[in-house]
This record gives sequence, structure tokens and C-alpha cells, in this order.
Amino acid sequence: MTESMLTVAGLAKSYGTVPALTGVDLDVRRGTLLAVLGPSGCGKTTLLRCVAGFERADRGTVTVDGRVLVGNGVHVPPHRRRVAVVPQEGALFPHLSVADNVGYGLDRAARRSGRVEEVLDLVGLAGYGARMPHQLSGGQQQRVAVARALAPRPPLVLLDEPFSALDAKLRAELRADVRQALHADGATGVLVTHDQGEALSMADAVAVMDAGVIVQCGTPAEVYRDPADPWVARFVGDAVLLPATVDDDMAVTPLGRLPLRGPAAGGTATILVRPEQIRIAPSGGAPATVVRQDFHGHDALTTLRLDDGTVLTARTLDEGTGLPAGAQVAVTVQGQVRAYAG
Repeated sequence: MTESMLTVAGLAKSYGTVPALTGVDLDVRRGTLLAVLGPSGCGKTTLLRCVAGFERADRGTVTVDGRVLVGNGVHVPPHRRRVAVVPQEGALFPHLSVADNVGYGLDRAARRSGRVEEVLDLVGLAGYGARMPHQLSGGQQQRVAVARALAPRPPLVLLDEPFSALDAKLRAELRADVRQALHADGATGVLVTHDQGEALSMADAVAVMDAGVIVQCGTPAEVYRDPADPWVARFVGDAVLLPATVDDDMAVTPLGRLPLRGPAAGGTATILVRPEQIRIAPSGGAPATVVRQDFHGHDALTTLRLDDGTVLTARTLDEGTGLPAGAQVAVTVQGQVRAYAG
């Protein structure tokens, strides 16, 4: 048994003269959930459709569970791939009960085995089998769609932005429950999303995509703490990017001398500071003026302007809230920073 469930190598796809994928390489380990994260138009949905078989790739290979689905003249049709897809909206059959929707792809023996009830329990819908889709909320319908995908025990489950139509609170609840259901069933999944919070909170690994290629792949912590370049830093979470001069293991910045994370070449650089690293105090740091403060309940984002005109954002808890525009404060940085050459 191979460690990889999905391997994509050199996958390319164009629509006419417009390239959508320009050589995607990806490896998804068995039993894990990988999030493909990227902005609209980056190619992530095309990647999912090529893996599912809905689109025919121009070149490259796709292998699932050791079986070649794409490449060397092979293009296995979607219904023979044993790859399940959970779409943006559940797409349930309105005339079938919940149990019949979930069991639709199962043979008679599998339906009698109790698998339908098992997967409904996994997604938190035990006892809902007799209900009709119109009797369910949007979140419950998506749970049924996940249960239907898991029911035949496919080697791979693809989730195409399945929470985008739900409100924020329901999205957070459903993310956690779906992640737990996938892991409990030992499923391997690929989640396509443009939501950074969704990718970081749900996935075992994150592949950041831009302009048809994967620009970085790693654990959520690696991608957030050590982004490959300034673009990834800005896309994955909030980022403060400042000019600097690198001197040994320190960066000389508008916020003073800051310790670097990892080696960096000497000379001019751009450094990454996350807003939660920035501390605001009455004195003892770089002088700054409060431009505005946006309160979010659990924290506040404070926009500051340094004396040299540099604008940055700090994420603060109770001790940093309630600062009026124009207030004079001091700014320091906690922890190490990442430097990018040039």
C-alpha cells in the first residue's frame, strides 16, 4: 500500500489560448485532508475537475490509489474513477429521502449492511434517514452530501467549496464536523477553497495556488508562519510587509532591529510581520499614531502610522482596544520575522 493516495504530476489544461493549469504537481497522503487554496481564477476548480474526470487535461498524469486515471493516452471516465465529489450546494435528489440519497450509489448488500446509518451518524444526522431534503436546513443538506460521498468508501473525496453558501457561524461548525467525519472514516480528501481560515482550520496540509501552479505546499502552520514569498504572505492571513536591511541574523527596519527566522542573505530585503506580533504600548518602542481601530469583539485591528509614514496593522486584545484616532503610542514586535530578498 502506497503512502500517497493522490499524485498529480505536470498537469496542464488550457481553454483555447487561456492557460488554467500550467504544470501542477501535487501529492496527497492517504487518510489526510489537503486544502487547495487560491484566489478566483487561479485554476483550483479546473484542477478538481481534471482529477474528477469532468475535464480532460492537455498533459500530465493523475494517479489515485496507485491507479493511473490520466496520462499516457489514458482518460478514465468520471463514473469509473471511484472519486466522490461534494459540490458547492448539496445537489440532493429532491424526490428521495435522506437515506435513499445517501445510499444511491450503493449496491443492495451495502445498503443492508448499515453503511447508510453509519455515515449519517458520522456527519451528525443519526435518525434523519426518513426525512426529505426540503425538510433540512442548508447545513444539514451539505452534511447529507458529505455522507453520500463517504458511503461507498471511495479512495478520494473532492470537496468543491462546500460551505460557501452558508452563514459564518454554520460554516465554522460544519467545517469541524466534516473534518472529524472524514478522519473518523479514514477518508482521503481534497478541499478546494478561497477561504484562508477554512483551509488553515480544516486541512492537514495546504497547497497555495496562483496562476495555474502550486506555489507552496505544507502544513497550515508552515504556510502561515513561513510563506514562500510576499504574495503567499499577503494571501494567507493578514501581513505587514516592511523594507529592511539584513545584517547577519537581524533585520534593520522602521520598527528597529528584529531577529530573523532562518538564514537570509545580506543586503536589502522585505520582512514579514504578522499583525498579532505587533505590540502597542504608551512608550518604549517606535513612535506611532493611531489612524483607526476596527473592533471585532474577540480582538481589534488597529491601523498605525509611523513617523516616517509607514502604515501597519496590529491585532490586539483587550489591552489594545479603545484607542482613539490620533493617539500617540509606541510599537514593538514580538518574536522572529521572515525576510525576503530584494
